[in-house]
Amino acid sequence: MKWKWLWFAPLAILAMIVFVIVGGQIVMHLWNWLLPPLFGWHVINFWQALGLLVLCRILFGGFGGHRSMHSGFRGRMRDRCRPRTPEEREKFRQTVREYFGAGPTATEQPGQ
Repeated sequence: MKWKWLWFAPLAILAMIVFVIVGGQIVMHLWNWLLPPLFGWHVINFWQALGLLVLCRILFGGFGGHRSMHSGFRGRMRDRCRPRTPEEREKFRQTVREYFGAGPTATEQPGQ
């Protein structure tokens, strides 16, 4: 069990370094391939590409708070979609009927 953790940490660090290098290279090559010919902008180097990658992460990706924001929405939807008792289903139907004004509610009889 301990051997697994001894190999996991260095491999994780190596994977992060490779991800940063590959990501920087991809951004640099895409920028230099597209933007100077299309708009006449300057060619960038690797470090500028990494800075652009970090800037985009800050502006559009946040700092890893995505799960908490989406988990609240997912949790509410999970609660709404869970199996309901017959009483809960009837209450839901009545609420929808009252909101949309469609048909008689559970307390009204047709003909009253």
